[in-house]
Amino acid sequence: MNRGAGGGKLFRRSARTGSGSGEPQKQASGLKTPAASAADGLSSGDRREKFLPLTRQALVDRLTPTNLWPPGQAQAARRFFQYLDFWRHQAYGAKLLALEQTYEPFSPDSDLLITRKFSGAERIKLQAELVEQVRSLLVSANFTEIHASQIEILSQGSFYGLDLQVDLSIFDEVAIFYRGSSTRKETRRHVRHLYLRKQNIDLPIFRRLCILFKLKPFDVRVSEVMAQLKCERRKAERLVTAMRKALPPGTNSDFVYIKLFKNIPHTDIEMVFPNTRVRFRMADKLKFGVTASSGLGMGIAGAVTKFAVAITPFGLAGTAVAVGGVAARQVTSFIGQRNKYLMKMAQNLYFHTMADNRGVLTLLADRAAEEDVKEEMLLYSVLAKQTASIRDLDEIDAAIERYLKTTYGIDANYDIDDALKRLIDDGIVKQMPDGTLDTLPPTLAAKHIDALWDSYLDNLPDNGPSDGQEFDPRLASIDTTGAERK
Repeated sequence: MNRGAGGGKLFRRSARTGSGSGEPQKQASGLKTPAASAADGLSSGDRREKFLPLTRQALVDRLTPTNLWPPGQAQAARRFFQYLDFWRHQAYGAKLLALEQTYEPFSPDSDLLITRKFSGAERIKLQAELVEQVRSLLVSANFTEIHASQIEILSQGSFYGLDLQVDLSIFDEVAIFYRGSSTRKETRRHVRHLYLRKQNIDLPIFRRLCILFKLKPFDVRVSEVMAQLKCERRKAERLVTAMRKALPPGTNSDFVYIKLFKNIPHTDIEMVFPNTRVRFRMADKLKFGVTASSGLGMGIAGAVTKFAVAITPFGLAGTAVAVGGVAARQVTSFIGQRNKYLMKMAQNLYFHTMADNRGVLTLLADRAAEEDVKEEMLLYSVLAKQTASIRDLDEIDAAIERYLKTTYGIDANYDIDDALKRLIDDGIVKQMPDGTLDTLPPTLAAKHIDALWDSYLDNLPDNGPSDGQEFDPRLASIDTTGAERK
């Protein structure tokens, strides 16, 4: 294929420096929160994310100036990248249609008429397929999973001053993914300065945080509580019922819930769960203990004095009212502080929420296509301008990572294997028997994508019969809350 020398190549064998990550990332100034060290261990091995935090258009503009391509190919490269962008979004659009069909029996927000019933075994199979498809979509969008064991480590020293607790054992399915772990500048007062002046801190946050969960069926959870506490079924049922009262109204174990949040502090990751319990901090407990003790002590002392002066029915009643008033004041203060915490948590979630359920799937499909295109454009810009071999992939990977670091300041873990696989699958790149990577030049690459578009609908696969059994919806009562799905 025609290859020109071009200028400003991404890939130069002489420029290899090993890891290719460039100079080490500078530490942000300011103090770190208690969870900062825990955030450093979110993933094992290479802690850099695959996420590329830049727009497709910004990347196209940097990759296609005329001096970086042989004469006449820069504009053709831009057109090919545009074709590739549409083609990749079309591919994820097809995946989204299939995923929405799988999700429909588990969607808590559906307003569609239910015409298909599923057996218990079919629902279990369909649920497993749904979770696997959502996980695959998250990975394609360059999200990174947070394991349940890391949640308690991260949630130390809440930035919002909340002491949160989550019981993960109530979930049948739970998956937590993040994309874009960074820091945000904040100011707060600290005890070391006697709360007299503010100091700057680097608050670790998740730019995007996605959670998928499904509650365990009531009977399953009751059986687990019976085994754990070695109690009778009646007591276990009361305990499970009491615990589920903390869930939002309408939460149902038949549904799979998917939530997407933005800018969630690492230390407050627990507040995105539906069963989050707000506990009082030690400072609050000490405050209530001291005020309650002093208040009740003074109330009792005054009551004893009045009792000693006049032991009459009216005096006894006044004494009881005085002591009761002190106790009521402490209870009111306790409830007021708890409501203040709940309101703070609700306000924070209101401004951090991005999408729910089916809306999350649509957003993830768009982001996954965007990430794929950016990765493919970077790799194509190397392979289309010079001869390369499968043996050069490590050097190309390192060169692309250096380019991202020097051009945008992005210290990313570029995923060259997935990008190459997609280009090969689409016929843009061909691996020869000797390992050479033969790449279509921009003009031919654009025509090839055009041909793929033309044949796509002609070769559309048949979905075939689906699980479940059709029934007459007129025989079922329609409940907009989803109760007919039970």
